[in-house]
Amino acid sequence: MIAPMSEVVRVDFSKPMPLFPLPDTVLLPHAVQPLHIFESRYQEMVNHCLDGAGQIAMACFEGFKWKDHYHDSPPLRPVVCVGQIVQHESLSEGRHNILLHGVCRARIEEVVEPDDDHSYRMARLAPIEKIDEDPPSLDGVRENLRTMLKRPHLRRMRAAKHVTEWFDREDVSTLALLELIGSVLLYDSELKYLLLAEPSPNRRADIIMSELHHIDRVVGLADRQDSKSWPKGMSWN
Repeated sequence: MIAPMSEVVRVDFSKPMPLFPLPDTVLLPHAVQPLHIFESRYQEMVNHCLDGAGQIAMACFEGFKWKDHYHDSPPLRPVVCVGQIVQHESLSEGRHNILLHGVCRARIEEVVEPDDDHSYRMARLAPIEKIDEDPPSLDGVRENLRTMLKRPHLRRMRAAKHVTEWFDREDVSTLALLELIGSVLLYDSELKYLLLAEPSPNRRADIIMSELHHIDRVVGLADRQDSKSWPKGMSWN
């Protein structure tokens, strides 16, 4: 789910980075994501990464027709999350299980297509957030989130209890909490991409608070709905 890094992870933006595109946004900075790698070009990608910096840019396909061009080069959305391989397990037939830890947001500047040296795409990236600057203070955001997640409707969310345990940990910054909540409590992939593409932490906090208010309201409406009023036997669920 989330694991504070014991050391600062550096990203070399002067070199192309391997791209691993998926249909949905699966990784935000500070969060972790398990992946099973079975396709031959991505098996090669992981092998190359393990021999190098161990970093992969998690990308998203653009539009709804990516399946028609999946084995070629379907268009990609411009923002990625750079992930660091922190666990690796080699499997039979060249497959891998890996655990990626989100490092930072970045924007695709140029896609490097496959060639004789690599069968997967790579990209030249640029950081979205300013590097080597102190993070904003985010005054009041932590307590506002804590108060929000104590609401009865939100406390019923499957991961809410685990999330709230991180609020009292000094090694988990408010920035990391925002990413954690975005990763495990917000299920809409488009909303996750919006969080990934947003450079302002304060704006990300606003997006998350707005969505939590929406979830709280919808669950409240569902609780008040009489089963007799469900259209054709359907409910809010």
